[in-house]
Amino acid sequence: MNRIRFLTAGESHGQALVTIVEGLPAGLELSEDEIAIDLRRRQRGHGRGGRMKIEQDRVRFLAGVRYGKTLGSPVAMLLENRDWPNWTQKMAVAAITDAVQPLHMPRPGHADFAGMVKYRQDDLRNILERSSARETAMRVAAGAVARKLIKQFKVSIFGHVTSIGGVRGNFSALDFFTGENAYNAERLARWQVKMDDVEHSPVACADPVIGTEMIKNIDAAAAQGDSLGGSFEIVVLGAPVGLGSHVHWDRRLDTLLSAALMSIPAIKAIEFGLGQGVAERPGSQVHDELFYNDNSGYYRASNNAGGIEGGMSNGEAIIIRLYMKPLPTLSQPLQSLDVATHQPQKAFHERADVCAVPAAVVVAEAMTALTIANTLCEKLGGDSITEMQEHFKDIAHVPLGW
Repeated sequence: MNRIRFLTAGESHGQALVTIVEGLPAGLELSEDEIAIDLRRRQRGHGRGGRMKIEQDRVRFLAGVRYGKTLGSPVAMLLENRDWPNWTQKMAVAAITDAVQPLHMPRPGHADFAGMVKYRQDDLRNILERSSARETAMRVAAGAVARKLIKQFKVSIFGHVTSIGGVRGNFSALDFFTGENAYNAERLARWQVKMDDVEHSPVACADPVIGTEMIKNIDAAAAQGDSLGGSFEIVVLGAPVGLGSHVHWDRRLDTLLSAALMSIPAIKAIEFGLGQGVAERPGSQVHDELFYNDNSGYYRASNNAGGIEGGMSNGEAIIIRLYMKPLPTLSQPLQSLDVATHQPQKAFHERADVCAVPAAVVVAEAMTALTIANTLCEKLGGDSITEMQEHFKDIAHVPLGW
């Protein structure tokens, strides 16, 4: 059973978004300022739409925190939508006599059509408001809490964009974290420099030259009324050996991470480590040979498994690659139809991003943090941070040298 779980509620243009995070240990230090950092990162990126200029996302704790520390009870957070005053009629809670005209032109690639059929709705706004990626703001808030928890156990999570449209970079953690000295201080310092470059990049790219090409690609798509997707990596460093389990399908770490990450809107594919490349090589060139010396401890000559073997973390960097489709709301809409009359119509258009891949990186970091935090709580047990830390000391750490 999951130890940490969360629920979100709220519509894109409703009054507010809320989340409740359950299962956090008591004594974890939290502040609204820390969570605001990741919320700001989610709003970053060249190609974002006008909504990012309106919202200044910041949560308020409503429950579960006292004097800056968790109580062990559910943590509730509220994020108010600053755009709400412009939507009080369109998104009114109570019944009104002057309701707006319903929307009947579903967008290809969006939840509109399937949602209207499933929930028997004649207005696609009843679907799009909840299916909007605006909901991911609360995932990021919950993930920021989880990130703070796993940091207590020296686990860190990073993300960076590897491609946007047809522009692809060459930098990959799969090449970076491999070999006998993969986790020494010098290697980790170089990695941190790369990740600092990512944080200062408008497209969250580690290579500024490639990043400039990505920006040009986004601008070209915007001029054509189009949108772009891309790919990115999520990297988990410091995960102890044995998160997840081989004993049941639903306890495997790659199962849990896949479910969490594929739940992010617009994510269409996922790979661990070498990914689809494992199907193209013989086993002798795929499986990561195990070595040991007194200085580095256990280490691998490669990390094609991406840090997970048999459904469990193996002590290497967990490396995940995600692929995001172009956003389905286009300023030059695709062909659709009016579901009331069945007459051809252009799809509905509302304010949207041209490219949101850098923002998706932050959402994926959050979902990864929540998954790692949950498996860490499962492994360590304990109802407080102090108790978890005591159990953590008792684990026979495999000496991997970080």
